[in-house]
Amino acid sequence: MRKFCLGLCLALGAAMPAFAQLSILFNTPGVSIGINVPVYPTLVRVPGYPVYYAPSLRANLFFYDGLYWVLQGDNWYASSWYDGPWGLVQPDAVPLFILRVPVRYYRVPPPYFRGWRSDAPPRWNEHWGPSWERDHRDWNRWDRRAAPPPAPLPTYQRAYSGNRYPRAEEQQRELREQHYRYQQREAGPRPSPPRPGGAMPPGPRPEPQMRGQPPNDRAQGRREPGPPQAAPGRDNRGGDRERRDNRDRPGDRGPDRER
Repeated sequence: MRKFCLGLCLALGAAMPAFAQLSILFNTPGVSIGINVPVYPTLVRVPGYPVYYAPSLRANLFFYDGLYWVLQGDNWYASSWYDGPWGLVQPDAVPLFILRVPVRYYRVPPPYFRGWRSDAPPRWNEHWGPSWERDHRDWNRWDRRAAPPPAPLPTYQRAYSGNRYPRAEEQQRELREQHYRYQQREAGPRPSPPRPGGAMPPGPRPEPQMRGQPPNDRAQGRREPGPPQAAPGRDNRGGDRERRDNRDRPGDRGPDRER
């Protein structure tokens, strides 16, 4: 499924998602992820969490921080509208409050959930391995008293179903800007477009940038060129004679060599 979607994305040249502050790998309108939400779903608050879930759906659909989140198989997807189009979200970019939701609120738990406590979150550290766990230490430890309030539900989307549902990304964005003023609380790196052939660029993930923050040039490693250094083993007597001549000229003394 992942290889198919990625190949189709490259073929169609899909545009960046509107919520580009997330680490969305791609967003291809028309690609099905195996769920269908024909009307605006009933969303219920997960007790003690700033997250909603859809108890009446046969899907692991949640709402958090102004976006819908779906776990389908081993992949997380996100969308600003209840029936997509969906964008694939890398494990490192899934919000921790989504990952902390207890197992019992997953309406269609995947097979690897079997045997896990229903009142505890899925064991993502076991499932995604030591590399993910190393980057997300204490991911399930948090002060419940300091939990943020849930984002307001986008109830304006109730008026859009069937033939009225906006499939074009531009139309979705315009309607959202008109009816939903919530500003997302979490921000992350911009997506890295796939390379030709489907290979992702190597190296660490870029540092998160908040809205309005200028690009960070520290990674460029730019340095001012230093003074030229003498090659080892060369005769520097000519340079010593020149420095003595410079000292004999008042007001024309050159800079000392760094030791």
